[in-house]
Amino acid sequence: DVDSGRKARNDANSYFAEQDTKMDVSALENFEARHSDEMARDALPCETDKNLKLQCASLSRAARMGHRKFKVADELTSNQLFDEPYRAEDSRHFAVEKSSTFVPQSSQTFDLNYADGSHLRGFSGVDQVYMGNYKATSPFGVITDCNSPDFNGVDGILGFGLPKPGSSMPTPVLFAMTDSENKDTNAANLERKFSFFSTDDAAEVQLGGYDPATAADTMWYTPALSAEDFIVGASSLTFGHDHDSAVELLQFKDDSQKKYGAPSIMDSGTSCLVIPSDNMQGQLANVPWDDFAAKWAKGKNFWLTIGQKTWEIPFSSWYLADTDQTCVQPSPAGMQGLLVGDVFFREYVVEFDMTEHKPIIGIAPLNKNYKLVSQPSLSSFELDRAPKSKLTLLRGNEIMYPAEHSEVLTQVDRIPIVNKKGTQYFMDVGLGTPRQKFTVIFDTGSTVFGVFTKKNELPTQIKNELPSYYFSQNLRSPDAHALMQVSAKSGPLPFFSRDAGYMSSPSFLGGLAALNCALVAAVVVLYRRRRGVKMAADMPVRQSASTYGA
Repeated sequence: DVDSGRKARNDANSYFAEQDTKMDVSALENFEARHSDEMARDALPCETDKNLKLQCASLSRAARMGHRKFKVADELTSNQLFDEPYRAEDSRHFAVEKSSTFVPQSSQTFDLNYADGSHLRGFSGVDQVYMGNYKATSPFGVITDCNSPDFNGVDGILGFGLPKPGSSMPTPVLFAMTDSENKDTNAANLERKFSFFSTDDAAEVQLGGYDPATAADTMWYTPALSAEDFIVGASSLTFGHDHDSAVELLQFKDDSQKKYGAPSIMDSGTSCLVIPSDNMQGQLANVPWDDFAAKWAKGKNFWLTIGQKTWEIPFSSWYLADTDQTCVQPSPAGMQGLLVGDVFFREYVVEFDMTEHKPIIGIAPLNKNYKLVSQPSLSSFELDRAPKSKLTLLRGNEIMYPAEHSEVLTQVDRIPIVNKKGTQYFMDVGLGTPRQKFTVIFDTGSTVFGVFTKKNELPTQIKNELPSYYFSQNLRSPDAHALMQVSAKSGPLPFFSRDAGYMSSPSFLGGLAALNCALVAAVVVLYRRRRGVKMAADMPVRQSASTYGA
């Protein structure tokens, strides 16, 4: 009958649907088996390896916090957090009312604090951004208040770091410029990569790749361990007068722990070489900082091994003769890895390739005879490129491969960077229509992009949309240091991608209390002040913070 026929058809459909599902699962399993190498290579170690995941997270927090030697206030001097005040008159300010293309996002406010008392406050906006020979519409931070002398004489900060996948934050400026869906950019065809290097008195960033003339030898490439930071694995760090007799500072207990090595961030925002001050949760048989301090002597060099290739950091790079300072520092508590700072960029040109999901890091010896540009210069080169086909098949131990030559012409925009005593880098950018010029701090370890404005000269509509305490409080006054404020308005999260999201935690509060630090804040950002540290100086202040959530 009809009912029996309908039941039979339903039973048949259910049977075949079940068989189809089993076949689909089997096909997926077979595909995974056939492509296990590629899938393993696509799975970023900082995301899949349990131990490395924790180490990378601790390293990322330390890099975003910055590695700086700062004054810790006690109860008697809590009103004098800095040796000098922030001088707003020394900075240029973005005049929002003079830009016909500026779009305020006043509901997206930020109130950002450093553990050392640095405090930045403002709101988000969108406008034309000019960088070298390129321009695009991009979001940025409009900074209304600052209390830190770190920003005396500069107009803001520009980060070239990686955004956090899935973040609701606005796109970092370099990503906005190279976004093919951005209808208001002349850099849509610019390859999403840049290179950076420094000399003793100047530096240069190159958008789109690197000028072959900057490299004294072959560029070698290795995939990053993370999609969120420029992290590579260091399997060895030795120290001595010559390579053969140098002492190993990363004494792994087990060869299997050298599979990826110690996670290490390549970061121009860090002045020095920052090495572990503990045994990395038992992975090392020694404490690298203790061994370095015991073996310290003038004339000794470092040798850093990344991807089975060794790179020398000579004494002349890590010892600042003009100020009689060593540019090597112990890691803050909780940091499991290395920060490879400016001491490395003075010897090597480093390329940061962000064209794929997995960033690729390239390293080549710097041509010391290369003449740095004094003005932005756009040129086309037949560039040597990362051998992506080889890098995607890597599995297990990290390896570096030499570049492959390409006859395809690629545009590279060379932009001069001001190098202040080898510890701070400044870059010129433009904002608005017509263009307003600014000099900002350049930092590869951050995505923050913000410039100062004069809050009392903002249009009335913007003032009315901002929290009232923006105008009733002055961050440069002593009373402001004791305040802990986050945005007073609800709405989208503030602009500052990756560097936002820190909130107060018991460990953070306890650590600062133990150090007699009067100011405890929601740690949310921003710029790391670079400063060499004398061997005889006090140990850096230990910092801790909750996992960022931007």
